Amino acid sequence: MSASSAARPASIDKLVQRFQRVSDPKRRYEQLLWFAKKLDPFPEDAKTAENKVSGCVSQVYVIAHVEDGGVVFQGDSDAQITKGLVALLIAALNGLTPDAVVNLSPDFIKDTQLDVSLTPSRANGFYNIFKTMQQKALALMPEA
Repeated sequence: MSASSAARPASIDKLVQRFQRVSDPKRRYEQLLWFAKKLDPFPEDAKTAENKVSGCVSQVYVIAHVEDGGVVFQGDSDAQITKGLVALLIAALNGLTPDAVVNLSPDFIKDTQLDVSLTPSRANGFYNIFKTMQQKALALMPEA
């Protein structure tokens, strides 16, 4: 575990530990595919340019709204591995306050050790999906 894990939400630590227990890159991909299968259906009418994640080779879409003070994300991708990455981030970030999402360091991505298993373009896409989710959360924050 990294030094920053103490400040991380439990939902993220749980996912990091889950992936750290798997040393085989092929098994990590299998976990991502499992996450992809668990993803809720994404509304077709939300597949717009405004909700598209830029900087991804795959088509990736993310939307968000606040429910009971926490952000609820939905996402989709046309590539199964990328869909798994979206699902992983949704599992990690759903329910956190917009402020918590915006201020979260992306170092947990490295702590999952997925960046080692992913191609450079997928690892970059993973980061871009995370940044897009932070931007969506920022837009949901009450005006200061």
